Amino acid sequence: MFKTYQKYIIRSFINKFITISLIFFSLTVVLSILEEISFFKDLNVNFLYPYFLTFLGAPITLFEIFPFIFLISTQFLFYDLFKKEELNLLKSNGLSNLKIIKILFFTSIVIGIFTVVIYYNTASKLKFFYTDIKNTFSNDNKYLAVVTDSGLWLKDEINNETIIVKANYIKENFLISVIINKFDNNFNLINTIQSEKVNIDNKKWILDDPLITNNNISKKFNDKFEFETNFDKQKINNLFSNISTLNIIELFDLKRDYQKLGYSSDEITIHLLKLFSTPFFYGVLTILSSIIMFRFKKDKSLLFHVLLGILMSVIIYYINFMFSSLGNSGKIPIVTSIFLPILFISLISIIGLISINEK
Repeated sequence: MFKTYQKYIIRSFINKFITISLIFFSLTVVLSILEEISFFKDLNVNFLYPYFLTFLGAPITLFEIFPFIFLISTQFLFYDLFKKEELNLLKSNGLSNLKIIKILFFTSIVIGIFTVVIYYNTASKLKFFYTDIKNTFSNDNKYLAVVTDSGLWLKDEINNETIIVKANYIKENFLISVIINKFDNNFNLINTIQSEKVNIDNKKWILDDPLITNNNISKKFNDKFEFETNFDKQKINNLFSNISTLNIIELFDLKRDYQKLGYSSDEITIHLLKLFSTPFFYGVLTILSSIIMFRFKKDKSLLFHVLLGILMSVIIYYINFMFSSLGNSGKIPIVTSIFLPILFISLISIIGLISINEK
C-alpha cells in the first residue's frame, strides 16, 4: 500500500500534469481553429465543421508535446513544494530527495504506458477521421495511394481521365510489374498498359518496353515510353508519410505490407520504437526536470523555471529531430537514432542524482 506522503506526491503530480495538459490542449485548439477556418472559408459547409475537425486533430498534437508537459509539470510541482515549504515536511518523515524523484519517475512511466496504450491509439483514430473528412474537401482527394497484400495501388485523375495503377513492389526509383488502366469520365476502359519496370523519378513516367492493349488489340513497344501522371516518387512518399493516423496494430500491419512491397519501412520502425520507449523517456525527463529544480530552488522565480523548461524542451526536441532524420536517411542505425538521445539524457540525469541526494 502507498503511504500518505506517496499518495500526496503522486496525486499532486497527476493534477499538475492534467492541468498543464489542458492548458496546452486549449492553446492547440486556438492555434488550429484559425487554420481550419481559413481552409473552409470558401467552401459551402456547416460553420461547425472547422471546430469539429479541430477537436479531432488536437489530441494527436497534444501527444507529440507530452514530453514537454512532463518537464513543466515537474517544475510546477517542485515550485509549489518549495513555496509552501512542504519539502522540509516530507524530509522530516524520512523522505529524501532521491525517494521523491523515484516516486515521480515511476509515476511518469505509468502515465506514459497509459498515454501510449490508451491515449495514443484513441488519438490516432481521431486523427484518421480528421484526415478522412478533410480529404473529401481537398483537391488532393483525387490522388490516392494504398498498400495491400497484392501490392501498391494508385488512383490518379489527369486530362479528364481516371488512371488506376497497380505495381507489385517499389525498388529505388522504379515501380516493378506495373499494370495501368485508363478510364474516361464514364469509367469506360480506354486502354491498359503493362510494363515490367517504370521510372517514377518525376511526373513523366518512363515505361520500359510497354505492352498497350486497346479494344482487345495489344501492341508491344520495344523502347521507352513516356506516361504523364500527377505522381512521382516524392508525392507517393508524402501520401504514405502520415503514420500518425494509425494505431499500434495498424502500424505493424503496414510495416509488414511495406516489406512485402519492397518499400522502406524505416519511418514506421522509428515511430514504433519511439512509442515503445515513450514511458521511459517521460520518466527520464521527469528526473532531469527534478534535478534542475533542486539546483535552482532558492532564489529563482516561477517565470525563470518556465522559461528554462521551454528552453530545455526546444533543445531536446531538436536533438530528437536531428537523430530521427539521420535514422530515416540511413546515415545511422535506426536503434541508435532513437535510443542515443535517451541514453545521453539518462547519463546527465544519473550524474545529477549523485549530487542531488546529498542536498
